[in-house]
Amino acid sequence: MTTALITGSTAGIGAAFARRLAADGHNLVLVARDTKRLREQATELHDRHGIEAEVLTADLATDAGIESVAARLSDPRNPVDLLVNNAGFGNKGRYLDVPMADELKMLKVHCEAVLRLTSAATASMRVRGRGGVVNVASVAAFVPRGTYGASKAWVVQFTQGAAKDLAGSGVRLMALCPGFVRTEFHERAGMGTDNIPKWMWLDADKLVTAALADLARGKSLSIPDPRYKALMGVVKVTPRALLGGVTSKTGRKYGPQ
Repeated sequence: MTTALITGSTAGIGAAFARRLAADGHNLVLVARDTKRLREQATELHDRHGIEAEVLTADLATDAGIESVAARLSDPRNPVDLLVNNAGFGNKGRYLDVPMADELKMLKVHCEAVLRLTSAATASMRVRGRGGVVNVASVAAFVPRGTYGASKAWVVQFTQGAAKDLAGSGVRLMALCPGFVRTEFHERAGMGTDNIPKWMWLDADKLVTAALADLARGKSLSIPDPRYKALMGVVKVTPRALLGGVTSKTGRKYGPQ
């Protein structure tokens, strides 16, 4: 049985990955900050699917948290075959309205943790000649809209670049770019969601199914929904200056309230 490690596993997209991978027979290493929720999740997945679910409590906004997960990924006695870097959050407010400490914390989780954990995982995977990494980004990566989008743009560029460098090694890397998904993300950031059109919401379980299919096909970028693929096609051909104005207005309409 192969083993998958998922950060931010207790809610949203991370929980959907855990459910799907457990159902497919993968053992799991579940990573999040809340030990109680992790243990409850591990027990449920073990009882339902008969897999082994290991709990690793870690705060990826800290060096100690990152180092503990990196050490687990580097353990040759218990190899990890799939890493899902899902942990992340958003800050409510425009640039300069958000405290610098909060901005740096987000970059620590979205960029530094992703870099260090991906590096720890792929170094071991390359030696074994197999493995995969899914780095959860966002369609926000493709539009000029705030620090969150900028951090996710880094995730996309890093992942696709690393995928090229590791081509032929047996290790696959993919950036997953969903749109709006009903998770705890907006609630934790204090963001209202009542003004977001129903058609823009994605189902986390269907998203994960599409993402894993894209990973199996060897894609380095996954936008797992036809609606958002169409939107991103429009974004590609829209002049950046015009796009900046449009995304600013859209952010005020559909963003934090």
